Amino acid sequence: QRIIEIRDGRIVDDRATGRAAAADGSATALPQRGRGSGWQAMRDRFAEAFRMALRAMNAHRMRTFLTMLGIIIGIASVVSVVALGTGARQAILSNISSLGTNTIEIYPGSGFGDLHSARVETLTPGDSVALAGQPFVDSATPGVATTGTALHGNRSASVQVQGVSEQYFRVHGLKLGEGAFFGPAAVGGYQQVVVIDANTRARFFAAADNPIGQTLLLGNVPVRVMGVVKKDAGAAGDASLLRVWLPYTTTMTRMLGQSHVSSITVRVSDAISMEAAERAIGRLLARRHGSTDFYMSNNAQIRQSIEQTTGILTMMISSIAAIALVVGGIGVMNIMLVSVTERTREIGVRMAVGARRSDILQQFLIESVLVCLLGGMLGIGVALALGAGLELANVGFSLVFSASSILAAFACSSLIGVGFGFLPARRAAQLDPVEALVR
Repeated sequence: QRIIEIRDGRIVDDRATGRAAAADGSATALPQRGRGSGWQAMRDRFAEAFRMALRAMNAHRMRTFLTMLGIIIGIASVVSVVALGTGARQAILSNISSLGTNTIEIYPGSGFGDLHSARVETLTPGDSVALAGQPFVDSATPGVATTGTALHGNRSASVQVQGVSEQYFRVHGLKLGEGAFFGPAAVGGYQQVVVIDANTRARFFAAADNPIGQTLLLGNVPVRVMGVVKKDAGAAGDASLLRVWLPYTTTMTRMLGQSHVSSITVRVSDAISMEAAERAIGRLLARRHGSTDFYMSNNAQIRQSIEQTTGILTMMISSIAAIALVVGGIGVMNIMLVSVTERTREIGVRMAVGARRSDILQQFLIESVLVCLLGGMLGIGVALALGAGLELANVGFSLVFSASSILAAFACSSLIGVGFGFLPARRAAQLDPVEALVR
């Protein structure tokens, strides 16, 4: 009689009892595997564990799906929030870029948020002319802004009116779609002419109509349409915003009745740095005004500020959304613990016939990772579907997905599966086969 004791997949005792015992144990010993078959055996064990995990998931499909649901919601939330932050940042930076390259904006007051800036009336068209004459300035334009109601035929709409010089279109890099921009003669002659954007054209004129030469009534001032700016060729802001540009002289005298301007935009030559240009502009205006009653900002500063702000907001919201991932991971761990309890006898049988503790650990870890990976894939699909839906709905913003965020979502799903599945898998691997069989 021969007694062989196997523990954790290895023979730990091989003894003979009674007269039938073999004199030479080597004659009946189990064959040892060769070294060359080690990798093959590892692959076989992994494949078997993978198949068993799939069978276990298929046997409890509803429970598996409900377990995935937390991962689906968490991954979809995080991926969508990151994509929303990326899309918002790109849209804002695109709008800032449309304001022109190498530009400096000059405003009255001591800075952003100055409650008394509306009372400062020292910026004048003469300041713009003086700045335009500087060797480091490519072009400069004064600006005044107001809102009003535009009327054409039986159609009316609220529009944003901007009084500018002929240099404005060069400063901001606007492209002409139809007609022409107004020139110095229109500014100097206080002419009642207007350049409209593509949104205004679509609002007041049919696609087949020629708007050039048509008359719009802005408040009580009739103006003749000279040109149409190409769509998205520099109109920052909401896509539904209607914008029109008049000579600043016309806007100041016929619509606002004022002699000062709201801002001056300076386009700096490429040969000089923005910092040096700001210092020179500051000295010039301080001499003209007798004090520093203005402040300046440039696109680089605004861009940097917006990138920092959107980055912080995206990180904060992503952290909140990541809580859903943690909750989903806890749900996975809970269900896996229940599964270990339900399958205690199965684990005992496997260990009794030679399964190693590492095989049991591997089986339950694979099952946990599979649940999380499938949940992650479905979560990414939900996020992509949400982005496509927003794109079709044309809500004014879009979700911008990146390969890095999707790969990070897959990695996060795998880590959640390993992290939250390890405790149940370890508990299953540490079960005593004898106790497991009698439960």
